[in-house]
Amino acid sequence: MRNERSPSTREGAGSKRPNRDATASPANTASPNNTVFLELLAREASAVEFEGPVLEARGRGAGARELAELEEAKLVALRVRALLRRRAKREAELSALFDTAGDLAGLRDLDAVLEAIVHRARQLLGTDTAYMTLHDPERGDTWMRVTDGSVSAKFRALRLAMGAGLGGLVAQTATPYSTADYFADERFRHKTHIDDAVLEEGLVAILGVPLKLGARVIGVLFAANRSVRPFTQDEVALLGSLAAHAAVAIDNARLLQETRNALDELSEANRQVSAHSQAVERAALAHDRMTGLVLRGGGVEDVAAVVTEVLGGSLTVLDDAGHPIAGDAGVLAGEAPGQAPSESRTKDRTSGPRTREGSSGRVPSGPRTTADVIAEAARSSRTLGRTVRRGDLLVASVDVGAEPLCTLVLRVGGQVSDADQRILERAALVTALLLLFRRSVAEAEGRVRGELLDDLISRPALDGLADRARRVGVNLETDHVVVVVRHGGGRDRAAFWASSQAALRQGLAAQRGDEVVLLLPGSRPGPVAERVAAELSASLGHPATAGAGGPVRGPAQVAAAHREAQRCADALVALGRSGDGAGPEELGFVGLLVGEGREIGTFVASALGPVIDYDARRGTALVRTLDAYFGTGCSLSRASESLHIHVNTVTQRLERVGQLLGEDWQSPDRALEIQLALRLHRLSG
Repeated sequence: MRNERSPSTREGAGSKRPNRDATASPANTASPNNTVFLELLAREASAVEFEGPVLEARGRGAGARELAELEEAKLVALRVRALLRRRAKREAELSALFDTAGDLAGLRDLDAVLEAIVHRARQLLGTDTAYMTLHDPERGDTWMRVTDGSVSAKFRALRLAMGAGLGGLVAQTATPYSTADYFADERFRHKTHIDDAVLEEGLVAILGVPLKLGARVIGVLFAANRSVRPFTQDEVALLGSLAAHAAVAIDNARLLQETRNALDELSEANRQVSAHSQAVERAALAHDRMTGLVLRGGGVEDVAAVVTEVLGGSLTVLDDAGHPIAGDAGVLAGEAPGQAPSESRTKDRTSGPRTREGSSGRVPSGPRTTADVIAEAARSSRTLGRTVRRGDLLVASVDVGAEPLCTLVLRVGGQVSDADQRILERAALVTALLLLFRRSVAEAEGRVRGELLDDLISRPALDGLADRARRVGVNLETDHVVVVVRHGGGRDRAAFWASSQAALRQGLAAQRGDEVVLLLPGSRPGPVAERVAAELSASLGHPATAGAGGPVRGPAQVAAAHREAQRCADALVALGRSGDGAGPEELGFVGLLVGEGREIGTFVASALGPVIDYDARRGTALVRTLDAYFGTGCSLSRASESLHIHVNTVTQRLERVGQLLGEDWQSPDRALEIQLALRLHRLSG
């Protein structure tokens, strides 16, 4: 006690010695007291313990100055203590963020990373619970992904609509929100099912921050207390940092899963490629050969030759209508493959139509031809996108836009490997490309030829028509026939067929309304029309009627021949001869009506020419005998009386007429034409 009071005693004395205490700094003056507070700081004492030195000094009767110094030292020590605690808390936060970053770098399981983030959020903010919701793009709301400290099953199953509740507001606005008292806060929409779940969990204070990837919100991270509590800006920032780490973890997990999926797919693809490399090599070599053929200008026949060389057997290539265009056409003949003759004529007496089981499925048996089986197999091949087997036939078919393009039919004995079937499929694709190329060329040429023919018909006075025709290989100065075809459906197929025929025969073709028009080389309209009608009917699968006009030379005559051909086609349809082809001469006396500038002599020559020529050469009277025969109502006796000859002579002459005009010369149509020709012949003198 004596030593403690000595400073005061010295201050009260009148000594002239310098007062060292008066000139010393406050720190030096209070150094014993500072030591006490430093010891308290060193052992992390509670705030209450810092009142001890002050109370002790008061208890021993310390002076006011000493008490003031102690009070000041206490306040400084408490500020230091608060600063140290804040720094310790910040250190813990940074450590948690560092650990979270380490979890992300270690690419741990996503569930474990998210659970650790939520748990750290609860610990660092000192809340009763923490949880995370994620956005559901299919349903347009958020769902509870992870919880820590939750006790309510209803709360853990909660879903938050966008804009509903505090979490929905955070997800909608991408902005942190907090409330010290959830049920008293009116800043967001309260929903009954959300409030019930929050009430069951017992939550009062809630803080939510968005989980963002760029500008997109993928979820919300929450910290919540079961009592009223405000949240500081530091706590909002801390939870936001944890939310950022969670967003990165979710995105990394997605990228990692996508990478794993890609690696799995690549591994599986590599395994398959390795397993089939030898088989593919053979198929690739065959494909290279076929491609080389195409590049060198080869055709469908060359591709078929490569296939038979590699696979053996016999190959047939069919067009879109099932008609052979290369290979062995005989494959279409006969009964269905693998079917005995008796099978095709026998029915199951107990259970209806019989079936036979094969490698490619169950195929109904019955009186089917090979062509029927191939047609059915081609449809299956196009549907399945692979080769189909029927008996000893392998069928691969290709379509474009649901339209059949070509079919390859390979007849082989024994088993055929999958690799060999792939070769056939590649051959079908190469063949399809060749046919498409041909079609494209034909269509391009067809457009040029069609525009030219349309100009010849509608604008015959246009300059340069002959030159344009020469550029596509058509010489208008030679005889040509105009053919008009009424096809009754199948417009595109008819136009393509006409364009192909025009290109092959150095002619022109055009589609005009519902009719196809052709300008083909020739001097006899009738035979040309008959051929066109027959071939187009076979291609379309239904009757096509062709009328022809001409022959013509030069651009100026095409329009008139076109009108004549139209009238011939109309006449054929009116006469019930759909599917036929004819020119004015073949229409008989009707040709006089529909023909463009037809002369009577032409009609007479077509109907009676052989008889007239016979009379002129032999000096006979066959024409006069015919006239008398028809004039007496086709009576032999009255005709003989009119001619003053024996009835047998009349019979002999008429037999000669039949030899010259044909056996059907007395049919109603021919008889009418012959009688008209006789009268015109008589009038022309």
